[in-house]
Parts: sequence; structure tokens; C-alpha cells
Amino acid sequence: MMVKPHHRPFYAHRITSLIALVLLFTSFLLLFLVGISLTIIKAIYIIRVYSTADNGQPATSIATELRFGVWGLCASSALDEPSWFTNDGTCYGPKLGYSPPSDLTDILGLNATLVQGVLKGLLTVLILHLVAAGFSLCALVPSMFLASHSFAIASLVFSIITALLSTVVFAVDLAVVIVVKKELPNLGSSIKLAGDFGNGVWMVLTAVILTWAAVILLSARACYCCGIRRQPRKF
Repeated sequence: MMVKPHHRPFYAHRITSLIALVLLFTSFLLLFLVGISLTIIKAIYIIRVYSTADNGQPATSIATELRFGVWGLCASSALDEPSWFTNDGTCYGPKLGYSPPSDLTDILGLNATLVQGVLKGLLTVLILHLVAAGFSLCALVPSMFLASHSFAIASLVFSIITALLSTVVFAVDLAVVIVVKKELPNLGSSIKLAGDFGNGVWMVLTAVILTWAAVILLSARACYCCGIRRQPRKF
């Protein structure tokens, strides 16, 4: 059966289609990578808790930093400090709904309630990270067929769902980190602790921005506005 010309990829609105494709693919990749973050991909994490104390003592193998990911956590000491691309510390996971060993959290003086709150928040967004990535992938495919109004609408709908889900994911990630940063000084631990945003949070934020940009672009195609005009059919 012969495929109609307007059902071929990039038949019309090529520039719009290519831009939307790049935006949605990048968004999918970022959300997917964060969804399989530490310990599957050790370089990507959501939150970092570390000791700020400097007692002038020689470096030891005792953990002074925890990095929490969606699937697990890694504990590092001054002897095996993680970098942007590596993390050679002791890791726990990958496991859905993981719990760190109590002796590890006790060393840093972390409150068990606070730790469980962090893990509960990460477990909540685990599914949303991957679901948002899935919808982004669903939006990506019809974005190649913008000559068809039906495909353009389908891509727009999936993009809106992705944008909303990724916005919720970012809000939850942000809330978890802010709560931890606020509560750490109140623990009364002998070890001074601080928290910081992981690179996974900023990756999700980038995905949110890119997806909403794709929504605006696809909306312009759907309504033939903002400089995008209806193209005469050649079939």
C-alpha cells in the first residue's frame, strides 16, 4: 500500500519538526538519565549531604559525604572523593525503595526520620521521572509528521502531558532538597552537615524548559500562528 505524502516524515514544516524533535529528544534523554540515576548511573544524583567540619586531622576512610539518587546512595570519604563523572565510594543499590544502613547514617549523625523523608520523596518521583520520559518519547514520534494535522495534535497533547509531569517532578525534587537543607542545621549533631542540590535536579529543570518550548512550538503549528502558516497540499 502506497503511503500518502503527508504521512511521510518531515514532508512539511521541516524546520518546526526538526526543532521540536531535538527539544523532545533532549528532554526524553535528560528525564530518562535522571530516572536511572545513582546507583545505576553514579554520576547523576538528586541531593548531596556532606560534612563541613575541618578538624585538621589526616584524611580517613570514614564517610563524610552521601549522595542520594533515585535507586540508591553512595557514601564517600576524603580518600575517595567523587568527581563530576565518577563516584568510587561505597554504594547501596540499585534497589526500589532502598534504605541506607543505620551505622552509615549514625556516623554522620543523620536523623532517621529525615532520611526516610528523603527516600519517600525520591520513591514518589521515581515513577514520574520515567513516566515523563515515556510521554516525551511518545510526543517525539508524531513530531516528525507535522504535515498531518492529526499527528501535530497528538504530538502537542503528549508534549503538554510531559511538560506537566516534568514540572511536578522538578517541584518534588526541589522540595526534597530544600527541606533537607533546612533541617540539617537543626539536627544538633556533633558533625556539622550541609546539603546541596544534585545535578539531577538541574537536568530535570532543563527538561522542563525544553518541553514547554516544544509545547509552544507545536501549539503554533496546531493553530497556524506565530509565523507558521498552513502549507498548500501537493497531493
